[in-house]
Amino acid sequence: MNKPDLSIIIVSYNTLRITLNCINSIIKSIKNIVCEIIIIDNASKDKTIDEIQKLKVKNQNYKLKVKIIQNKNNLGYGKANNQGIELAQSENILLLNSDTIVLDNAIEKLLERFQNNKNQFQFIGGKLLNQDNTPQASCGPFYSLPMIFAHLFLRGDYWGLTRSSPNQEKSVDWISGACILTKKSFLEKLNGFDENIFMYMDEIDLLYRAHQLGYKTLLYPGAYFIHLGSGSSNGKTFPIIQVFKGLKYFYKKHHSPLSCKILTIMLKLKALIGIILGKLFNNRYLIETYEKAYQVAQMD
Repeated sequence: MNKPDLSIIIVSYNTLRITLNCINSIIKSIKNIVCEIIIIDNASKDKTIDEIQKLKVKNQNYKLKVKIIQNKNNLGYGKANNQGIELAQSENILLLNSDTIVLDNAIEKLLERFQNNKNQFQFIGGKLLNQDNTPQASCGPFYSLPMIFAHLFLRGDYWGLTRSSPNQEKSVDWISGACILTKKSFLEKLNGFDENIFMYMDEIDLLYRAHQLGYKTLLYPGAYFIHLGSGSSNGKTFPIIQVFKGLKYFYKKHHSPLSCKILTIMLKLKALIGIILGKLFNNRYLIETYEKAYQVAQMD
């Protein structure tokens, strides 16, 4: 196969069914471009590799190649994506979550919009939908302290304060890591994802650093993808803990000590409220989750 028009990188971890659904949706959607799919598997125990190998043999052709990298351990989202970025043969790279479904020819639409933007935007994301086809909030402003307060205490997502789902093209600070199209050269200039972030907040950090270099990000609602959400997470506790860890790390890396202290106070308060509500309603999930979150909030 000649140099592909697009390299699609998918990180999988014990997501056999949804990963196969994702790959099949890509295969159905690709009609006019040469494409490679790079699967980075983080030591799945559910026969993901075996099934993808079968799919690879069945679908390998001159327009599509499937590569599989099998890690011995779960390296996390950022580090696994960095592996894929290094292996990518195309200058155009689509970072796609394993729990996404490509609708119609969304990938080709996204790539066409990206190639026609005359370098106005260096990162572009499609319109994400929930499983019932309702809009999924998938972009927003960077996490300033007021934005974090709105997210933690004012249901900022619900009111569209902290993230939204525009129906028109919009220049935004960040887009969901579930679907990011960019160039390999841009990612290399940024040294890829910060591998100290295991999962969640990785794309926020990446696009924040991109913003500091003058790179711009676009939400393009003309390409639709279903995003199931938290496909690799075991329950709701893990994402909450990782978001707490991610926010702490992000602020320590990019903001002042005073801002870090204010963030810590907010995270502790959020955790305490969760614990109190858990005790009031005898909800073990809330108690255990926010006890762990409180411990994370205390960490330096």
